[in-house]
Amino acid sequence: MKTLLTYLSLVFLLLFSACKTSKDLSQLPVKTKRGNYRAVIEIPAGTNKKIEYNKDKKKFVVDQRDGKDRIINFLPYPGNYGFIPSTFSNPKLGGDGDAADVLVLGESLKTGSIIEIIPIAVLKLIDEKELDYKIIAIPAELKDQIMDAQNYQGFYSNYPEVIKILESWFTYYDKSQVLEIEGWGDETEAILEIEKWSSGL
Repeated sequence: MKTLLTYLSLVFLLLFSACKTSKDLSQLPVKTKRGNYRAVIEIPAGTNKKIEYNKDKKKFVVDQRDGKDRIINFLPYPGNYGFIPSTFSNPKLGGDGDAADVLVLGESLKTGSIIEIIPIAVLKLIDEKELDYKIIAIPAELKDQIMDAQNYQGFYSNYPEVIKILESWFTYYDKSQVLEIEGWGDETEAILEIEKWSSGL
């Protein structure tokens, strides 16, 4: 009888925990306890599916266009694409109404990965008169870094070709959009961009 009660209690506990809603990743703190910024990865580097985090459903879904999965008909994503949690680019201030975008340069990470990052630059894009800035970052963990660039100066000096690749990729990856490149900002501007959109939350 005792064993049966223990078993039933365990089953009830498992069922109860399965019914609980998962944590909303969009509301994670902007920074970690170590003081690094945090990124939630939606689209792994080297893939073409346009995956987005649905904060209402608390899950990752493939974006839809005309009722079909949105597949980027271009070269795959050149880095791990996602967002900075607890940010909101307010349309009243020229933002696009989404969380701050981030591209993490490193080896491919799974959808749903949460990673500590170091912002090293910001690519300033204009999409139909809305600011569509992309934070460019590297993993904070030294073992996960693949580039010798801790800031914009190192990035610009050591990888000018990567800068050209990113400009071209973001300009041409979506034929339905007309994006303009406004320029680049350094790591200080990247951090100010994150803080700008996190201050209102």
